[in-house]
Amino acid sequence: MPAKLYSVTRHGINAQTIEVEVDVASGLHSFSIVGLADKAVEESKERISSALKNNGFKAPRSFNKRVVINLAPADLKKEGGIYDVPMALGFLIDSEQMKPKKDIENTLIVGELGLDGKIRPIKGALLYALHAKDAGYSTILVPKENEKEAALVKGLEVVAPKNIKELVQHLEGRKKIQTTLSDKKESSSKDSSLKEDDFAYIKGQESAKKALEIAVAGGHNILFQGPPGTGKTMLARAAITIMPEMSYGESLEVTKIESVCRQLPSDEPLVTKRPFRTPHHSSSESAIIGGGSKLQPGEITRAHRGILFLDEFPELHRNVLESMRQPLEEGSILVARARGVVEYPARFMLVAAANPCPCGYFGDSSRACSCTTGSIIRYQKKLSGPIADRIDLHVQVPRQKHEKLSSEELEESSANIKTRVDHARKVQTKRFEGENIITNSEMKLRHLKKYCALDEHLNKRLGTAIEKYKLSARGYHSTLKVSRTIADLAGEKDIKWEHLSLALQYAKREGPEI
Repeated sequence: MPAKLYSVTRHGINAQTIEVEVDVASGLHSFSIVGLADKAVEESKERISSALKNNGFKAPRSFNKRVVINLAPADLKKEGGIYDVPMALGFLIDSEQMKPKKDIENTLIVGELGLDGKIRPIKGALLYALHAKDAGYSTILVPKENEKEAALVKGLEVVAPKNIKELVQHLEGRKKIQTTLSDKKESSSKDSSLKEDDFAYIKGQESAKKALEIAVAGGHNILFQGPPGTGKTMLARAAITIMPEMSYGESLEVTKIESVCRQLPSDEPLVTKRPFRTPHHSSSESAIIGGGSKLQPGEITRAHRGILFLDEFPELHRNVLESMRQPLEEGSILVARARGVVEYPARFMLVAAANPCPCGYFGDSSRACSCTTGSIIRYQKKLSGPIADRIDLHVQVPRQKHEKLSSEELEESSANIKTRVDHARKVQTKRFEGENIITNSEMKLRHLKKYCALDEHLNKRLGTAIEKYKLSARGYHSTLKVSRTIADLAGEKDIKWEHLSLALQYAKREGPEI
């Protein structure tokens, strides 16, 4: 009977179990791997043979028998070196060079072999560990360097050998490897000291600060517009200082994405700080949206549960801007290429900054604009209506006077603002319990009818404002969502006119303001 072990393959940030079947039979010597294996998997023959030979075992290359390894299902493409360890173990078992005492039927095995038998680290270990837990495996076998990462999954035993010899000794019961079980707790550390990007250091801009507080509290997208040097970038960077702490579940989501991108430190693999991604405006579509030759996650996915800051927003390539429509609406991105189709999460908060015109000084009270009317219109049209409609808050950031900038007095700190934001988020968490959404910005029509109901008088006044400002249906729904967040910050159960009027101040108005 062929030896059968279990491994896994990755598709985007989803995983699927792979059966590794190894058959050592009488016949002319051959060593073949079947099951739609790519070049890296085919090269495993050499890595496995050298690793086993250098650790005192008979290698497939020197074994006078027919060796066939099947990676099932056969129609699913297998990539990378993560199958080295399960294939080597399967060969040792079926060639009767080892007799495992431990039950490996309940073990998921991943790992790449070096020529000296060392088991090299892999990317995506957390993803594979989560899959092992969901698929009902009791144990996962990973390289030593990935031990802490895999141990983030609660209730899963982690075996992390350094090399193939140590692993064989462990499976035969001769020298046990110390296994690991997760002991992570859902805790977060709080730092009360002023940070470099603290709101306390931002002078003036009260309206913009209030808008940013609303945006973070409800997870709304926000666009800052104003002349160069007025504090748009400073405000954007301060947003992360008032973001609520991530839950353990959110941390695992973000860590899984970083694991796939191989960006995790080996000593502290769990990501506890919300992502803040700032790609350059010249970045390509695949860099922002995702894709490329290996269908890798883009910046919008790496900003999942955090902030994506896009400076010089209108300067991004047109195809990049238009490609962001779906993820801004749905919170996910479906990357379809000739190579395959992958869906990635993209539930981020967009913070964008833009100048009002090419020279940057249109509407500035202190400096005259040198642009023509036509160039201003063309520049503002780079931000298309559909994209602008998906941004809930449009905020003007004017130039501040010298007296305000030179003041020694600190403004309200991020810690104080974060307290209000945390309270508003707790209200939303309780409100949407069992709804599969977290923030007001994620509400669908059925949620709006339930949680944003207005009395007849308020509805009539809002209708008049919608007609006056020529807001679209999406703009109307966005106004309701922002109003709900403002009411949450104010501790109000029902939406009132002052909440609606403030939301309308930040709404996108019809046409360029020239």
